[in-house]
Amino acid sequence: MKNSFIIVGFFVLGVFVGLINLLPQVLAKADLSTYALYILMFLVGVGIGIDKKAWKILKNANFKIMLVPLTVIIGTAIGVIIVSIFLKDINIRQALAIGAGYGYYSLSSIFISKISGETLGVVALISNILREIITLLVTPIFVKYFGKIAPIASGGATAMDTTLPIITKFSGKEYAIISVFSGIVLTVLVPFLVTFVLKI
Repeated sequence: MKNSFIIVGFFVLGVFVGLINLLPQVLAKADLSTYALYILMFLVGVGIGIDKKAWKILKNANFKIMLVPLTVIIGTAIGVIIVSIFLKDINIRQALAIGAGYGYYSLSSIFISKISGETLGVVALISNILREIITLLVTPIFVKYFGKIAPIASGGATAMDTTLPIITKFSGKEYAIISVFSGIVLTVLVPFLVTFVLKI
């Protein structure tokens, strides 16, 4: 949870700095988020490329393990479509894009901000941070009532890193490989799915 609070803290700090006009107008007008996105995408690629264990898991994956991220994608889509019915200011397409972040708040919120504006980007940031926090706090309940794969689905893209320890603790070490695999697949798909949904 510490990382989530750090991200939120930087976001709040950014809003405060923007409100009091602390930065020079040249920096405020420059499209810095685009360069931040390029750097972030590069670092994501490096992280996936350098993880030999991740590539080994992908190489040895069978059909059943591939169903986990697929069901996360389908389940998330169904969930956000239902929720969007009760939201006046967010349509189904926007809700699907927010859901397609799968907990990867830093990357998905930047993409959504660039394509659909900062307001929707903030909604995506908060929604995906909540997904991670809920997984961290409610995993024992998920395992007890919905099974050992439930927290992997709840964690989404974060199942490969920040929520992996709690998932492993309550679901068992044998589910760590499934968790990492699902997280990797969803992490790779986030930029493509978010962009696709918002531009169709």
